Amino acid sequence: MTDTAEKLDYSKTLYLPETEFPMRAGLPQKEPETVARWQEMDLYKKLRASAAGREKFVLHDGPPYANGNIHIGHALNKILKDVITRSFQMRGYDSNYVPGWDCHGLPIEWKIEEENYRAKGKAKPDLKQPAAMIEFRKECRAYAEKWIKIQGDEFKRLGIVGDFDNPYLTMNFHAESRIAGELLKIAMSGQLYRGSKPIMWSVVERTALAEAEVEYHDYESDTIWVKFPVSNGPAALSDAHVVIWTTTPWTIPGNRAIAYSPKVAYGLYEVTAAENDFGPRPDEKLIFADKLAEESAAKAKLAFKRVADVSAADLAAITAAHPLKDLGYDFAVPLLPGDHVTDDAGTGFVHTAPSHGREDFEAWMSSVKELEARGIDPRIPFPVDDSGTYTADAPGFEGARVMDDNGKKGDANDRVIKALIERNALFARGRLKHSYPHSWRSKKPIIFRNTPQWFVYMDKDLKDGTTLRTRALSAIDDTRFVPAAGQNRLRAMIEQRPDWVLSRQRAWGVPICVFADEEGNVLQDEEVNARILEAFDAEGADAWFAAGAKERFLGNKHDAAKWSQVMDILDVWFDSGSTHTFTLEDRPDLKWPADVYLEGSDQHRGWFHSSLLESAATRGRAPYDTVITHGFTMDEKGQKMSKSLGNVVSPQDVMKDAGADILRLWVMTTDYWEDQRLGKTIIQTNVDAYRKLRNTIRWMLGTLAHDEGEEIAYAELPELEKLMLHRLHELDKLVRDGYDAFEFKKIARALIDFANIELSAFYFDIRKDALYCDAPSSLRRRSALSVIRKIFDCMVTWLAPMLPFTTEEAWLSLKPAAVSVHLEQFPSIPAEWQNEAVETKWEKIRKVRSVVTGALEIERKDKRIGSSLEAAPVVYVSDAELLKALEGQEFEETCITSAITITASEGPETAFRLSDVPGVAVDPKLAEGVKCARSWRVTSDVGSDPAYPDVSARDAVALHELAALGRL
Repeated sequence: MTDTAEKLDYSKTLYLPETEFPMRAGLPQKEPETVARWQEMDLYKKLRASAAGREKFVLHDGPPYANGNIHIGHALNKILKDVITRSFQMRGYDSNYVPGWDCHGLPIEWKIEEENYRAKGKAKPDLKQPAAMIEFRKECRAYAEKWIKIQGDEFKRLGIVGDFDNPYLTMNFHAESRIAGELLKIAMSGQLYRGSKPIMWSVVERTALAEAEVEYHDYESDTIWVKFPVSNGPAALSDAHVVIWTTTPWTIPGNRAIAYSPKVAYGLYEVTAAENDFGPRPDEKLIFADKLAEESAAKAKLAFKRVADVSAADLAAITAAHPLKDLGYDFAVPLLPGDHVTDDAGTGFVHTAPSHGREDFEAWMSSVKELEARGIDPRIPFPVDDSGTYTADAPGFEGARVMDDNGKKGDANDRVIKALIERNALFARGRLKHSYPHSWRSKKPIIFRNTPQWFVYMDKDLKDGTTLRTRALSAIDDTRFVPAAGQNRLRAMIEQRPDWVLSRQRAWGVPICVFADEEGNVLQDEEVNARILEAFDAEGADAWFAAGAKERFLGNKHDAAKWSQVMDILDVWFDSGSTHTFTLEDRPDLKWPADVYLEGSDQHRGWFHSSLLESAATRGRAPYDTVITHGFTMDEKGQKMSKSLGNVVSPQDVMKDAGADILRLWVMTTDYWEDQRLGKTIIQTNVDAYRKLRNTIRWMLGTLAHDEGEEIAYAELPELEKLMLHRLHELDKLVRDGYDAFEFKKIARALIDFANIELSAFYFDIRKDALYCDAPSSLRRRSALSVIRKIFDCMVTWLAPMLPFTTEEAWLSLKPAAVSVHLEQFPSIPAEWQNEAVETKWEKIRKVRSVVTGALEIERKDKRIGSSLEAAPVVYVSDAELLKALEGQEFEETCITSAITITASEGPETAFRLSDVPGVAVDPKLAEGVKCARSWRVTSDVGSDPAYPDVSARDAVALHELAALGRL
């Protein structure tokens, strides 16, 4: 042994990985530093500058509500949006993300009342006074501003990059002016009208509600069966009663008709026996749907017999009396046909109170001419006011309450039931637990009540052969939905929805800034409109409530005594539905329509819905080309998260414990189109997956520390490197197609599998020996470095939209002079990298390799070898195609053994085989020779170079080259 060899520490002569990129990510500590760096360098501004002049891709942000810390649904939503905008930005688009917030509406107003007044025992100010109204609105504005700042910081902590310094806010003065302008467009086109219809009403919050503001919970209702005496009709039915069933006894004072179905079979029944404390007595005659007669009789604890058929013509000829006639309900109660009537439950007759139900209202209104012909007053009463209290239109019950201020049942039901019993009008009573609408804010039940409100027509001819409904349905046909089922869901909602109720009886929001005469006709004057919009743009919507506003806006041209100033507030969904106007249209860095709207699936009845209607009403089409929906996040058992169950997973906690990139990886690997699950076990699964992915990136960084940036011509590359480039070519298409289709799980799964299976467990494992031990001049080593550099560039940029923190750290670790990975583009993949022939050949080679590794695993398990380098297996190949694929291969390197012998035969029966790789058998023999002190390979040429007597010839060559370069 030479003196040189004696002094060498061979480990220091190897190209072992060297990197400061840590194995332990420390994301909770490092990510905030990265966020601070992005803000300091103004990454958002640099992204915009780098994309200047490119084709725009715009995802319009659906506005979250500015009233609390973000929850896991916010995190899921914003991460998905960030991935989309980043992926398009890195593929040649100007993909500008502008965050926005919904700032108006009841939730904020409710909080101000609760925190600033109720909690302090202070009375809410009289908002009819201009100064008090404006001061109250300032409190609401300040509350929204506070939460916008908090939520904005929380979104940035998730890694979201966007124009947080200049977001869109529905309460900005310009936004309020534009929202008002959209309303005035609708008013000027004749689509806005004042009407009186039963709408969903929150007694607790004292306002009308939209369907999107309602959720359904179990609720126990009083149920009653009520007898309506026939006052006019066929002689055979003159002493009979029509029996109805209802779960809302309090609506009986609002009854004006009874609905029946011409498709249902009815009969006349006579009571033969009764065992009840109240209700029908023997000999009374009652009319029921035949299918429901026996069930109804059981409820009243009586027996009866069927006397006769009752035809649809008989029912059409009947007029009943109201059961509370003597209390002031002295009017005829007609029977009206209705498509909504069935014989599935109840009595086969539907109590019709047009003040308290949509179907009731429609049945009544569709019969107005018939009612007038029969001498019946078609006017609809207002039996219940905004506090849930009976009015003078409910004689005998004035002052009783349907519901109190806390959402509890009032005394209305009991008083009505008592009055019915006293008049022998109650057939039976009971209780029913069923799904009932509640306000999603107060969580209290709502009622349906007839009130004057402002509506937008759904079916009025817009003078071009279309209606708002047909325009919206046509726009749905022209929109791409992801997943596709969303199209049918939104279509069904538009097909069935009633006219759009725009008015709310609240204070915080954009007003319905129109003037109306006594008949409800809207003043149509563009000069007045211009004054309103100019004032809103300069002063905000507060201008509408200021003293003297009416005279200011009407000017000298109109008699102020003739016109009333509407003080209702616009539905907040109209605000959010108008965001496309003051963002997409008004910002030069965006465009209209948006390429994508993305929200939770509940927004088919929310933001997607209101945006569609608003834009269709004013522009004739949707403000988006694509609608993407995600599901909701459940706990690990599939249960809804709730504080009471203790199963809430907050994004703040996940980021504190594991990091935002772990949360983002969860989003990327879940089927976000459906409901997802999240909990400790799932988080840990993603931590484990992340760790493997990070270690793959770390190994590449360590290996590339020895890379000198040399490009090896494709023709000179070994086949194994060509195989890896072919895989990059395939993955490039998969990644780009996946981002286009918003199929992030497909991308994430493919890249994770590529990293774990094809890189770490195959390519890197095979090439470690060459990379660590080969001479500096080795083509094999230089080729591997060249290809690993390309793999790194592809992997890190492809993953950058998904894992922005980790990829930024990795990119700057390898390229410290770079500014940010997020300013890069996905690498352009040369067409020559596509090489199906190499792929086909290596599929065969890998099949044979799997048999070898299977055999060696048994040897290792049985402790006959410690490392695969101790083996020199004999491989028997009888399959001609597999044998041909192995020709010219350094198969021992592929199998990571010191030597290998390939024999064209079946092999002995004792050889190892795999059932799914026929034609291959392996005899795992031990390698013969001496173990190289540098590479640990067992070879016969160790000591062939006297200068380095304890290493192989290959390693000796490497050592001579290193010495010549002065690296020893």
